[in-house]
Amino acid sequence: MTRTGLGFDLHPLADGRALVLGGITVPAARGLGGHSDADVLTHAVCEALLGALALGDLGRLFPDSDERYRGVSSLALLRGVMELVRARGGSLVNVDATVICQAPRLAAFLPDMARQLASTIEVDADRVSVKAKSPEHLGLLGREEGIAALAVVSVDVTPP
Repeated sequence: MTRTGLGFDLHPLADGRALVLGGITVPAARGLGGHSDADVLTHAVCEALLGALALGDLGRLFPDSDERYRGVSSLALLRGVMELVRARGGSLVNVDATVICQAPRLAAFLPDMARQLASTIEVDADRVSVKAKSPEHLGLLGREEGIAALAVVSVDVTPP
């Protein structure tokens, strides 16, 4: 059986933080605010994986009230999510993700993001697509107040 999951995340831009997307540090004047490294792309992929198998969400599994996760790399959270997926008999088919931001321009970094995510979830790079879209100066994303990401995943599940 193949299951599909949809993930979304949004974080505000914050001074004094690195901008991490898909596990890659992107040169930027501001990063994203959050309890972990606030990597919205990786968080969206995690949320999609959890959704595909009805395993809850990141906030329940890795709460921001738990100091163990303060400043943690979201790639570590992704590895934990993949352990849960595999424990339930799941095998990732593919990831399709989009980062939405006005700035910085991300085209040069997208292949590295896709490779990093693929490496972390232990699949071939051709199974992970990462794209970027501009909000065309509309809304909070267009005003450069934050960055959002969406992800869709397909997971094959072997019934117990």
